[in-house]
Amino acid sequence: MPDSHVNTGVNSSVMNTSGTISLADAWHWLSALRHRRPCEVAITVTPSGEWQTDQPVSIEARELLDCLTPLASRPAWVVAQLGQSLDGRIATESGHSHYINGHESLVHLHRLRALVDAVVVGAGTASADNPQLTVRHVSGTNPTRVVLDPRGRIPNDLSLLCKSAAPTLLIVGPGVANTTLPAHVQRCVLPLGANGQFNPLDVITLLADKGLPRVLIEGGGITVSQFIEAGAVDRLHLLVAPLLIGSGRPGLQMTPIQTLESALRPPTRTFRCGDDTLFDLHLRDTTA
Repeated sequence: MPDSHVNTGVNSSVMNTSGTISLADAWHWLSALRHRRPCEVAITVTPSGEWQTDQPVSIEARELLDCLTPLASRPAWVVAQLGQSLDGRIATESGHSHYINGHESLVHLHRLRALVDAVVVGAGTASADNPQLTVRHVSGTNPTRVVLDPRGRIPNDLSLLCKSAAPTLLIVGPGVANTTLPAHVQRCVLPLGANGQFNPLDVITLLADKGLPRVLIEGGGITVSQFIEAGAVDRLHLLVAPLLIGSGRPGLQMTPIQTLESALRPPTRTFRCGDDTLFDLHLRDTTA
């Protein structure tokens, strides 16, 4: 898929020339690292995948580098992202979710989009939110947008189908009728499992075969849960807002377990994200 939709971003401020590596410097370096471009910011990556520099680094830049270098420095990975309240809700009973998380969490999401080759959403999220899935709050390249629609139920007037801001893959099941699509949309067919859903590993393989090895699973909660349960996710970025909803739609919805011995206990790091807290959960060994 083409990789030419570049957005200069509203936060692409001029880099700091004072000698201290700023937040803008850190993002500039991470973007260059992800695209394997030369960069004038004096940061290097160690053989173990950690960043290092002899220059002073601002607190905000240090947190950004700590958080995203493990992703930007590697050629292939899958990260899932979910924003929720303290009590694990991603929306109210009516589906209202704008906005559980704060602006800084939105910027973080757009940074993830800028670092990946493809961003994946399920048909429910695509239909309910009508997202653009582009990079608007940071400088970077819009990823290929991927919609999982096993039964062909998304409406034809979605932004993803009507607006050519980025290439779009529409993945459908074998029984979905073939319809005329805009030039920026490519239709792909994958088999369905006994549950009527795609095997997440088949989706990741399809994207890798199309030259899209860095993938963000953006939503919704059911789609993220399916990819985690299939063992297809390297890292989960869980953004928790200081908010109690008390009812509504849960975030992760995985197969029930009987004892806590069966619970996932991944290595976890935490970062500030404005008023929110970002939990970086390391689910697989490929991005250690």
